[in-house]
Amino acid sequence: MTKREMFVALKGIDAVSANAELVAFIDHELELLDRKATSPRKPTANQVENEAFKTDIVNALTVADKPVSIKELIEICPSIAGLTNQRITHMLTDLRKGGVICRSVVKKVPYYAIGAEE
Repeated sequence: MTKREMFVALKGIDAVSANAELVAFIDHELELLDRKATSPRKPTANQVENEAFKTDIVNALTVADKPVSIKELIEICPSIAGLTNQRITHMLTDLRKGGVICRSVVKKVPYYAIGAEE
């Protein structure tokens, strides 16, 4: 049960709804939850860092004359050399979902290139 559901359930109890202070408190808490849910969040340091890496990846793929695997991408883009394959794959997936790059699979190995998915 979420915090919101709990407050709404409490408000539905006759003994609680008869107490004006409790109702005011519950309304205040629900308002805080609404504000928190809609407030814009600034990106984390990791997300900002990933955006810089994504730019480097796109630049490297633009220069590459053929689709490249992650291993080849690390060789042609030294700025991502210290990152894990999982993190690189996540950034490549974001770029693919954004329509910046495309992915193809040859013998179970994914290759990435500039262009939209077909």
